[in-house]
Amino acid sequence: MFTLGSKRYLRHLAFCLALVTWAAAPAPGFAQTGDAIREIVVEGAQRIEPDTVRSYLLVRAGDLFDTQRIDRSLKSLFATGLFADVRIRRSRDALIVVVVENPVINRIAFEGNRRVGDETFEQEVSLKARVIYNRSKVQNDVNRILTIYRAHGRFGATVEPKVIQLGQNRVDLVFEVSEGELTEVERIRFVGNRAFSDSRLREIIRTKETRWYRIFSADDKYDPDRLTLDRELLRQFYLNNGYADFRVNSAIAELTPDRADFFITITIEEGSRYAFGDTLIEARLRDLDSTDVEEAIEIERGDWYDANKVDETVDALSAAVGTLGYAFVDIRARTKRNREERIIDVTFEVNEGPRSFVERIDIEGNVRTVDEVIRREFRIVEGDAFNASKLRRSIQRVQDLNYFEKVAMDQVPGSDADKVIIKAAVEEKSTGSFSVGAGYSSTYGPLGDIGLRERNLLGRGQDIKLSLRSPPKRARSTSVSPNPISWAVKSRRASTSFARRRTCKTRDHMILRRSASRCDPDIPSPRPCRRAGPMDSNRPKSPTSTFPRPN
Repeated sequence: MFTLGSKRYLRHLAFCLALVTWAAAPAPGFAQTGDAIREIVVEGAQRIEPDTVRSYLLVRAGDLFDTQRIDRSLKSLFATGLFADVRIRRSRDALIVVVVENPVINRIAFEGNRRVGDETFEQEVSLKARVIYNRSKVQNDVNRILTIYRAHGRFGATVEPKVIQLGQNRVDLVFEVSEGELTEVERIRFVGNRAFSDSRLREIIRTKETRWYRIFSADDKYDPDRLTLDRELLRQFYLNNGYADFRVNSAIAELTPDRADFFITITIEEGSRYAFGDTLIEARLRDLDSTDVEEAIEIERGDWYDANKVDETVDALSAAVGTLGYAFVDIRARTKRNREERIIDVTFEVNEGPRSFVERIDIEGNVRTVDEVIRREFRIVEGDAFNASKLRRSIQRVQDLNYFEKVAMDQVPGSDADKVIIKAAVEEKSTGSFSVGAGYSSTYGPLGDIGLRERNLLGRGQDIKLSLRSPPKRARSTSVSPNPISWAVKSRRASTSFARRRTCKTRDHMILRRSASRCDPDIPSPRPCRRAGPMDSNRPKSPTSTFPRPN
């Protein structure tokens, strides 16, 4: 006979079996694998065609009901970003797909941004007007806006996106921006420095600690890119002072909880200090002896190692070899480090470089100066063999014109492997000047002087000066220095002045003067005086004679 305890045990057992059977049953709405799908019905689609929705599904009409494939189809529809909600259910032999489309963005607005313009945000965000609204893209755009503010030193900025519902499944997207205060660098610390103090290293890097007198500078605002530059500046500084093993282990910027200041900690490892050892030249060019260019080396044994001196020596050797007629030269510095004696031996290898020719010369940035004025200063032209020494001289000659703030020349590969293109980039600067002067003379009384000068008239390299002086008895002069290319062929900087030549007879001498001043025999003449001959007495007694302008 069953006791009360045995009956209770049987009830528990039956309940557990029912629970296991329910868990093993297929999901509601779907039959077990084996039933075929007669049709796929799409509901809720407004702008999107039903066939487009069906194309994202992994099942087709006639396929078997497969819960795994239907689940992956659901994820595939969500991954398109076209739908805010997707549901899939079964109705007898039909598969029903119910979708809720994402709205279309009517317009995008930015509010609260004063330091950064709307144009900057519009170029950065990925969402545009008449594009499908997507929450993940909105969050990505929020992060991009925050990145822009961080680049401007505002790490306390916040962005909140808001959606305004409109009719016909349209929305307005508004980014509400709170810019916050500038995030400044409160303190910069160095760890591991023994040879140089923290204050000395702070002078080397670009990032500075905030001070009241840096109101017009952005160097005291935290910038990750600037911190990367600081690592390179520290490396160059230590290399130029003999620390060849120097390295920056880490550069950490910590933001305070109130997001107002940064504390930067730079950990470095200085290593040993090295001096220069032996300096050798290995000339591998035909008919070139190392003694011919050894004067270009100014490195002395025992001096502290300096990476800048090595680079300067490479340039000096390139120039020296180039002056000897070798146009294609490749000079490289090979160093050998002796850690025990703490010296570095440097060997300069002079090899024959690849042969290259100048395909063309492009000039950029000359908005006012014509190309002809710049090209005439080049010591190298199209078709010549590329010569680095001549290119450096060309840069110097263009700088000597004093028409440009900056002059830079780079070579880029040409159409063939043996051709290069020289790109000259210049930045114009003001070439006009205006001067005013005043004084007093016991002979003439009050004096005044007004002058105008333009050293690059109409961008053609002409120098024109106009000066007006008082009192009227003093000379007024105007001079023009024409374009040397169009005015003179033999002289690069030829100039012509317009003046009258006066003939004065003093003590039987005829003095030819290029001046408009009074005759004075004591002032030296640009031309030797000649004695008046017999024919001079027959000439008309004119106080002056004007000579034509020379051709």
